[in-house]
Amino acid sequence: MTAKKQSSSDQQPSAHEFRKIRLEKAEKLRQLDINPYPYNFDKTHDTLDLQEKYKDLPDGEVTKDSVHLAGRIMSIRNSGMFIDLMDYTGRIQVFSHKQDLSESQLEIVGLLDQGDMIGVTGYIRRTPRGELTVNATDVKVLSKSLATLPDNYKGLADVEMRYRKRYLDLIMNEDSRQTLRLRSQIIGAIRQYFLENDYLEVETPMLHPIPGGAAAKPFKTHHNTLDQDMYLRIAPELYLKMLVVGGLSERVFEINRCFRNEGISVKHNPEFTSIESYQAFADYSDMMTLTENVVEYVCKKVFGKTKLRFGDKEIEYKAPWARQSMTEAVKEKTGVDFLALKSDKEAIKAAKDLGIEVPKFAKWGHVVEEVFAEKVEGDLVQPIHITDFPREISPLAKVHRETPRLAERFESFVNGWEIANAFSELTDPIDQRARFEDQTKDRAAGDEEAMHVDETYLDALEHGLPPTGGWGLGIDRLIMLLTDSHSIRDVILFPTLRRKD
Repeated sequence: MTAKKQSSSDQQPSAHEFRKIRLEKAEKLRQLDINPYPYNFDKTHDTLDLQEKYKDLPDGEVTKDSVHLAGRIMSIRNSGMFIDLMDYTGRIQVFSHKQDLSESQLEIVGLLDQGDMIGVTGYIRRTPRGELTVNATDVKVLSKSLATLPDNYKGLADVEMRYRKRYLDLIMNEDSRQTLRLRSQIIGAIRQYFLENDYLEVETPMLHPIPGGAAAKPFKTHHNTLDQDMYLRIAPELYLKMLVVGGLSERVFEINRCFRNEGISVKHNPEFTSIESYQAFADYSDMMTLTENVVEYVCKKVFGKTKLRFGDKEIEYKAPWARQSMTEAVKEKTGVDFLALKSDKEAIKAAKDLGIEVPKFAKWGHVVEEVFAEKVEGDLVQPIHITDFPREISPLAKVHRETPRLAERFESFVNGWEIANAFSELTDPIDQRARFEDQTKDRAAGDEEAMHVDETYLDALEHGLPPTGGWGLGIDRLIMLLTDSHSIRDVILFPTLRRKD
């Protein structure tokens, strides 16, 4: 027996047909002298306000309290009699019935669809089943939706579509809304910490004449009027230190957007948000304390606690954090004491014996960094400062006061991820020029991330930078950790994606 062929009348309309139906409804509204895209609406309450205000209203109780609500129709049943209305704070049921609505109003309700934005005037009651409800006495169309929403039960299942159409993700997913609101609160708490501790917030250029401030590949553009190439900011570091030279303040910070023309992963987006701060008369030990204080402050301010879950791990952010030098951490994991190796060749051979290939241009410091990344980094779950980086990979940091091969630099790690980077800033202009020139040689040897010689910054240093602690923290990555988000795309409103026609 062959299956009965489904008739065309049984098939669901296509997206194009749905849009055509909605366009027709919008036209019918205009024929009723109703603008489907009006200018404003007098809103008196959010749904969360009402849920809180009437939480003790008994089942079956009817009030005479009139309210004006606005939101999006998430579901509509019984020809519009029952509407699930959502605003940015939550949801509430709207009851549209002929006992309270005129014929003309009922005609408007009949032209509503899921996804429409509406304004509702009505009075509050609680149904016998316990649902807080607004009995509508007036309904206004605020924006007629021409596109259909994803299925309420399945939600927006296509992960890539969530990022490409973030507006749909936010409409359909409360988790996404909550995470991205927490992002705003976390950034606000970071800013508040620095302002409360006498740091001056500043803004520095995003277009740089040469790339600098960090070892990374830049994005390049061209300024037509000046007829010169420019680079999107890799880091604001050099500009911020020039402000300290100028005496604008002994403590400055900037929450900034940076751009690095590198890979994309669950932890990396080419455009990202970080914070950098510089404090005169401080060193990298002070910056370790700063890191701990900032993160602990944010945890308490936003979450009310310092112990938070990330996946199946429980992470304690309360100060103080552990501290260990990079070479000690490598020795502990591999048994190799790289400080005892005197040449680049010895270091390269030791890495190869550990199964790690390094670039041909690698020096001792590059090798140590590579071995650390391969053998140590991933196991650093609880917050820890990895200190005393090789001098060769730290061109902006002071030489370690006890071990000249090292620099007074640390990175902070949580869950195997670097979240902060800080130095005792290099203040000697002669040493800084030599470091920049070494970086130029590294570029010639094939290191595309090596820095350029920045004559403007060197001139500023020659005017005297006081002893300074410099610090930077990756805000996106910190938000991932604190909100239990496992992809950076989940904490960025509009992540970078491959263009799709």
